[in-house]
Amino acid sequence: MALFRRNPHTEIDPFTDLLFNALLTFTFLFLIALVLLNPPAKTGIVDPKAEFLITVSWPDGNPNDIDIWLSGPDGKQVSYKQPQAGLMHLDRDDRGMINDVQTVNGVEINNPLNQEVLTIRGRPPGEYIVNLHYFKTQQADTSMPQPETEEVPVTVYLAEVNPRMKVLFYNTNVLGKEGDEVTAFRFTITPEGKVTNINQLQKSLVRGEDK
Repeated sequence: MALFRRNPHTEIDPFTDLLFNALLTFTFLFLIALVLLNPPAKTGIVDPKAEFLITVSWPDGNPNDIDIWLSGPDGKQVSYKQPQAGLMHLDRDDRGMINDVQTVNGVEINNPLNQEVLTIRGRPPGEYIVNLHYFKTQQADTSMPQPETEEVPVTVYLAEVNPRMKVLFYNTNVLGKEGDEVTAFRFTITPEGKVTNINQLQKSLVRGEDK
């Protein structure tokens, strides 16, 4: 009677099994490290370089020129005359019909959007004053006499960008004629970086006088 003999090649060595598991663990950790060292690119994500965003807009295709003016805590002003002061930046100055048409590769492209954009890239404490100024009455058809007055509804909003987008103020003002100026809103940033005391107490920035 033949005795059953175990095949030494089929016997599981505990040391080999432990070594194999350790190799699997090391390989897994190595792959995780590669992923962390080279994270996938995040597409479609905008990293805003501002704390506050102020946007002024008026009807698309309207040829008239509306300007935004901003006065900061130190009395410095930002406008088309001075597009940057400290942490305040006028990122877009829209001149109505004047800069609506651009030529790209010999083709004229019309952008009817009327919008001015201003950013505050920090939280310096103090009061900020945002004014709207009806700079110039224009007319799309220059062959026609320009009107003495043309009312323009102007929408303005203040948004806090960080830590998340939040609209703090929104309003529409009607500017009746060329030269009109109105304080759209004021607000104060506290030493702790909080926005408070949003109001519409009037003050002229263009002429530098209280109304």
